[in-house]
Amino acid sequence: MSDTPIIEIKNVTHMFKQHRALDGISFQVQPESLHGFVGPNGAGKTTTLKLICTLLKPQHGSIRVFGIDVRDNVKAIRRRLGYMPDHFSMYRQMTVFEYLDFFAAAYGFPLKERNRIVGDVLALTDMDGRKGDLIQGLSRGMQQRVSLARVLVNDPELLLLDEPASGLDPRARIELMEILRELRRMGKTIFISSHILSELAELCDSVTIIDRGHTKFSGAMDDLLERQSEHPIFRLRTESSALEGLAEVLGGLPGVMKVDPVEGRPEFRITTDPQLTDGNALLQQLLNSGITIASFSRDQRHLNEAFMDLTERGVRN
Repeated sequence: MSDTPIIEIKNVTHMFKQHRALDGISFQVQPESLHGFVGPNGAGKTTTLKLICTLLKPQHGSIRVFGIDVRDNVKAIRRRLGYMPDHFSMYRQMTVFEYLDFFAAAYGFPLKERNRIVGDVLALTDMDGRKGDLIQGLSRGMQQRVSLARVLVNDPELLLLDEPASGLDPRARIELMEILRELRRMGKTIFISSHILSELAELCDSVTIIDRGHTKFSGAMDDLLERQSEHPIFRLRTESSALEGLAEVLGGLPGVMKVDPVEGRPEFRITTDPQLTDGNALLQQLLNSGITIASFSRDQRHLNEAFMDLTERGVRN
């Protein structure tokens, strides 16, 4: 994997008449990462995505994608990326297969190759059983999958997804996220925009947070937690039905400062010493104590708190 960022944005400012949508934002996205792009509504996320995929030209600052300046070679960049906007129009009178075949033809693939490509993207998005269905008869979640399949037709190295889970029910969201994980395992770089940090917490390895056109944080997801958490908090779910005395056992582990049972569940929130930022070390202590563990993770409420703290500071500034 190359050390050269697949996206590199430096001091980009963009205006719409008198409105400053972006005000000197800077960040990088590394190859084969699943990078979350988070901010409140109106923070400048969609503008940034349109600049990256060359639908807009940067007015000030520089943007490089695949090492290419977006002002220099638009075609070279577009051939290697796929963009899924937050609001998309579809040819609703077409079947799923016809729709995807149309876009494969637009990319110049011959008929025999198109059949293979469409079959592959349908299988990847778990839509091969719906290829003969009219798009207008599909649910919102199924239409999202078709739209994702469309941006995969040209086998892009980089996927730019603007609020892809918007309007989906919980099951459809979970299924979409699993598809994105599989795409990342295939070596794709995925840049996914959202205004909900917790939605991306378990999905992304890195994140950029913007607010009112300013970069508030950009880096590894774990770094965000360590930077914002004075006392790291972990959530433990146990398979044990005998919970009496377990809080005391947890409280006696090195580095554990406080244990809060989650009412009505075999779960605990474990507040630790600021030096204990490595969840693996605590997990090993739990295993050594003979506790039966169903799940163990960072407490995601801290991610929400970090997001709120960063964006609230943006408002105060």
